[in-house]
Amino acid sequence: MKPKLIIKFLLTYLFFGAAGFFAVATLSSRLTYDYLTRSRSRTLYDEASLIASTYSTVYEGSGMDLANAYPQLRAVSTYLQAQIWVMDRHGNILVDSDGKRDGDIIPGFDPTATGNRSYMTGSYFGSFSYPVLSVSAPITGNYRTYGYVVIHLPMERVQDSANEILNIVYITFLIVFLLSLSLLLTFSLAVYRPLRAVTEGARRFAEGDLSYRIPVDSHDEMGYLADTMNRMAERLERAEDDERRFIANVSHDFRSPLTSIKGFLEAILDGTIPPEMHEKYLRRVISETDRLTKLTQGMLTLTSLDADRGLRRSNFDINRVIQDTAASFEGQCLEKNIRLDLSFAVEHEMVYADLGRIQQVLYNLIDNAIKFSPQESSIDIQSYEKHGKVFVSVKDRGCGISRKDQAHVFDRFYKSDQSRGRDKKGTGLGLSIAKEIIQAHGENIDLISTEGVGSEFIFSLPRAEASLP
Repeated sequence: MKPKLIIKFLLTYLFFGAAGFFAVATLSSRLTYDYLTRSRSRTLYDEASLIASTYSTVYEGSGMDLANAYPQLRAVSTYLQAQIWVMDRHGNILVDSDGKRDGDIIPGFDPTATGNRSYMTGSYFGSFSYPVLSVSAPITGNYRTYGYVVIHLPMERVQDSANEILNIVYITFLIVFLLSLSLLLTFSLAVYRPLRAVTEGARRFAEGDLSYRIPVDSHDEMGYLADTMNRMAERLERAEDDERRFIANVSHDFRSPLTSIKGFLEAILDGTIPPEMHEKYLRRVISETDRLTKLTQGMLTLTSLDADRGLRRSNFDINRVIQDTAASFEGQCLEKNIRLDLSFAVEHEMVYADLGRIQQVLYNLIDNAIKFSPQESSIDIQSYEKHGKVFVSVKDRGCGISRKDQAHVFDRFYKSDQSRGRDKKGTGLGLSIAKEIIQAHGENIDLISTEGVGSEFIFSLPRAEASLP
């Protein structure tokens, strides 16, 4: 199993802390120690030079009493926490601030051993059993060097000062480390938990559980991602429901005419239907076949609209299209004695749309209105311009649509109970096709209906002058 993201962050954080501590404990420690060594050496050299200058001022030409020339030597030694020697040129200790090495000779004494530095570290020619920081300043007079003032500071003092500074550095590092830990915990609460919830949601969606919803309520990018995935799952779930309903409806609508066709043909073949009735039932078979053809054609139309919403737009007169489409229903209107009343705000209303698709919308709406209009009624078809768009209305005086069914009239294969009782040849795709075509144009189609009064479908189209490039 791959490590989780929070574990990766924690391991990275611990590595960073360990690496940082190692850097502080080694590099910073060494740099601090060297810096304090140089700083203390400068301070001690200044003191040694001051003492050496005092000895130089008491020089009288023939000789000097180096042992008594600087009585404050012990006080300065105490202040500096160091040991001060006054030596002659040959390495003899004339004065020791501690009073323990007076008269001692330093074997191998070489005042030039420091090179280009003003200090040296070590045992100072084997004089100490522990490391010391030693600085020396010459005592001069009349262009001669009479001796040296040497100050020895135990390196332990330098190390103690370095430790004090490093303790401050360690405490600062610990504070930064704890602040970083709080940042990691904040990240875990503010980012990782929502990310884990989104990951869990993605896993559930991938396994097919589209009813799951990601519980993220933040208003940042993570919340937006969770909300987007929830809406995606909702739409996929709705699509699955639509697919199941689509298959069920297709099966139902195909099964009914196929059952009728099969029953009529079997009855003809086995002699149940006498020869003189064959023509009647063959016509019913043709009618059911026409219904299957319309159903198949409607499904192909919806499939083409789903697959490719490319429209062949052009400028045309919508009033002329309404007139031509209405004329094609003359036979059906005569059968039911229905009158189509056309009303146009202007003689010519130019729109910019797909002529063939809009004809199909008009055909479906008028056909639907005629099916649900009673005998000897009228259907109003209007066109008018409003707010820069052209609106087309098809209004019947039929049975109307209940409020419950109005929310589903544009669903594929949907038929209300009234529709199934009156529209035996319908496929339930006409209004779905009309809506798909209008939405492909970037427009809307609406329904106004009252039970027992009638229904009105209104759709909009862009005017020609507003859509031309």
